[in-house]
Amino acid sequence: MTAVELGADLGIESAAELKARLSAHLASETGVVLDAEHVERVHTASLQLLVAFVRDRREAGLRTDFQSAAAPLREAARLLGLASHLGLDAAEPTSATEQPA
Repeated sequence: MTAVELGADLGIESAAELKARLSAHLASETGVVLDAEHVERVHTASLQLLVAFVRDRREAGLRTDFQSAAAPLREAARLLGLASHLGLDAAEPTSATEQPA
């Protein structure tokens, strides 16, 4: 699996850089692990990028997981109704490859 560190700041100012980092792994045949352990700040634009990334990889039959998703990311995804799209709705981090219920 390929690990992608999301960093601490997923604010709107860093959305373009996040898009570039994610795009580099969009078609990766190996699984991708999004390391979200250090996320402290999240903006809706970054969550939209993450949802699109996970969705596009899922549709291509490619695996994407979150590793150690920090509370700010989980809470922002929950508040915006995106947790299930990211696979963050379970108590523990799960695969984002599975279709939401």
